[in-house]
Amino acid sequence: MASRAATGLFDPGTIAGRWIADYCSHAPGGDVLCDTGAGPAWTALFEELASVAGDSLEHIRERAQRNADDIGTGFRIAGEGEERPWPLSPVPLLIEKDEWDGIAAGIAQRAELMETVLRDLYGPSRLVADGHIPATLVTGSPFFLRPLTHLVPPGGYHLQFVAADLCRGPSGEWRVLADDLRAPAGAGYALENRLALARTLDGLQGRLNIERHAPFFAAFREGLAASCRRAEPRMALLTPGRLNASYAEQAHLARYLGFLLVEGADLAVLDDRLYVRTIAGLKRVDALWRRLDPRLLDPLALDSHSTIGVPGLVDAMAAGNVVIANAPGAGALEAPAFAAFLPQLAQALTGEALTLPNIATWWCGQERERAHVAANLDSLLIAPAFGVPPLGLPEGKPVLGATLDAEQRAALLADMERRPQDYVGQEVVRLSTMPVVADDALASRPFTLRVFAARGGDGRWTVLPGGFARIGEHPDVRAAVMGNGVWSADVCVHGAEPVAPVSLLPSGDSTQLRRNPGTLPSRVADNLFWLGRYLERGEALLGVLRVLLGHSISADTGAALSGDTVARLARMVVQGGSAPEPKALKRADLTWLVRTALEDETSYSVRAINRQARLIGEVSRDRLSADMIRLLDAPFPQRGVLLDKAGSLQRRYSALAGLAAEHMARTDAWRFHDIGRRIERASAGVRFLRAFGCPEATSDDLSTLLDLADSQISYRQRYLTGLARIPVIDLVMLDPGNPRSVAFQVAAISGHLNKLPVLSDDGLAEVQQEQARQLAAILVTANAKRIDDALLSGIETRLAELSESIARRYFLQGAEPLRAAGLVLA
Repeated sequence: MASRAATGLFDPGTIAGRWIADYCSHAPGGDVLCDTGAGPAWTALFEELASVAGDSLEHIRERAQRNADDIGTGFRIAGEGEERPWPLSPVPLLIEKDEWDGIAAGIAQRAELMETVLRDLYGPSRLVADGHIPATLVTGSPFFLRPLTHLVPPGGYHLQFVAADLCRGPSGEWRVLADDLRAPAGAGYALENRLALARTLDGLQGRLNIERHAPFFAAFREGLAASCRRAEPRMALLTPGRLNASYAEQAHLARYLGFLLVEGADLAVLDDRLYVRTIAGLKRVDALWRRLDPRLLDPLALDSHSTIGVPGLVDAMAAGNVVIANAPGAGALEAPAFAAFLPQLAQALTGEALTLPNIATWWCGQERERAHVAANLDSLLIAPAFGVPPLGLPEGKPVLGATLDAEQRAALLADMERRPQDYVGQEVVRLSTMPVVADDALASRPFTLRVFAARGGDGRWTVLPGGFARIGEHPDVRAAVMGNGVWSADVCVHGAEPVAPVSLLPSGDSTQLRRNPGTLPSRVADNLFWLGRYLERGEALLGVLRVLLGHSISADTGAALSGDTVARLARMVVQGGSAPEPKALKRADLTWLVRTALEDETSYSVRAINRQARLIGEVSRDRLSADMIRLLDAPFPQRGVLLDKAGSLQRRYSALAGLAAEHMARTDAWRFHDIGRRIERASAGVRFLRAFGCPEATSDDLSTLLDLADSQISYRQRYLTGLARIPVIDLVMLDPGNPRSVAFQVAAISGHLNKLPVLSDDGLAEVQQEQARQLAAILVTANAKRIDDALLSGIETRLAELSESIARRYFLQGAEPLRAAGLVLA
């Protein structure tokens, strides 16, 4: 009996019931869990949580966060250099399907209304002429782009993808807090939240029949393709770059949708068509899903100061040759001031009220509304009308009128009198709450919901079932206090009917087979090439430092090296810019030299090299595995003595090399990564030979050379009589079977270059191919007995020239001529 009682006490159903009862005993009114009476869906959710975590909510929180981190979800705060992990709550927001269908219908209605208004604003402007919209509301908005007037977007649609932030009031009604039309962010986070939750609670999908995300993204991709002129269009996601707040999300979306992830420098317009610069020349781009500020898209048509846009892009759009989602200028309707007019526009244009109403908004550009806001300042939220900070709100953020002191209040009212059109007043919204895990217990926190809609292939709107919830840090349920929140949560739409498994990928039987991995932009090839070089460069420097520290396979080297050999090692470190010249070569001085070259933040140290590799990894998320990104992002070792740190770094380099060798598909992307590694390894090998393979080399020099070339074991297996200069040089320099030899690297480089695309079909070798073949011929015909410093110096120069030729041929070279000889256009 005692055993059964104990089992019942700790079974998932009992634990879930206790959690819910404890939570609802102190949750405020309007909580989504408690107001519904903790129905079967919420009970099933907490039973799943208990079955995974037992009685520890903190355990399930850590598990969910770990899954989110493993996926690589991150975001960046403006002004910060490092990404932060995406904060995920293990408790999703549950919405019943019937309730969600009403939300989805309201979002679709709203999106179509905005499409109608945009078509008029950038076309005949009847809404302004007929007095439905004040002219100053349009012409005074920085989001209204006058150069785009009377331009009909390809496919006829201004909007392809929209987002809206919703709030649920304490009585259960849903309303719209804000619309996002310029460059809606967050769909990737919704996707990643769902993936992390599925890994955390893998049984929840089956128990609750949760609607899936894949059909929404498939519809968006089909809708974008339907507006393109070509039957099989090439589509890309245009990102501002790695410093953008949601770059990690953009990379995830591009990979999931099969879009190219491009920056402005990757693109060029030629004859009113948009192209991406690739290793095989220019390739047509038919659609851009942009996450770039529309004013920065084209310096010729919009902001002439933009350095990240694409000159001529608006002309290509006007010619109907590229679809831009959303069309530039769509953001005019997301200004808070416009929300004051949407209810009347809905009635005028559709004869129906908005299913999802706005929060009440008063634009101060109208005299009566301004007077209302001024008279009711203490009970309203005051916000910039167009997102641009006015003088009365210097921080550019909405403020609660009641929180202003006398001086701030006077300044606000004075500027509102002077420029009333810059302000809106909005009602102070109170939010529903939902459960989160805090201090190993459930706590109630306010939340908002971001919802996404996309235009499908049939031109109709599809709404993502769920989106993601933002959750506030404090119990204060006012939306203005909550801000953007500190946690996110998955949003699960559940129903009684089973949901068929759906993937974004079509079935294998209906998919045309292909072994071509697709287009490789020049910038991506450049990044992967230099990622390989930096990793190999760091490993080579680490090898020198490990020998200096006494870590060698030979008991006669390391700490017992001769003074001349140690001096040569120290000179290599100094000449490489990794550390200043030491005062002497005593043990303390060498320790300082090694520590500086290993850990210093400013020199060309191992730490600095790793930082460069990590930065490249950040912009290559769509091309590298999660394991590789995780290793690149790993913090620099802090524990142990220098030799321990060096060993930890060596294992990390080996793991990265193993992932590249065994897990990267043998595509052109991998070839550039491997070419970078091998050029750097060959160059380091030549430098080692010049330093330690000279005619007067001692046994310490030769053993050090074998250590640095990672060839000690190979030499000892082959030569049992001890160290000799010529055999060592042959093994390190010329042996085609030694994977660390210079000859092996050059042969591999030549093989890669022979398999990369060429720009002509005459069968003749390109410059970089000729250089690699000539270098390989020198090494194949060389004799170890005749290798001297002059030959080694010449090979080092040829390697540098080969690297430059590869860059000139395949990578972006600034203002390169678009009509270069043999340029491929496809």
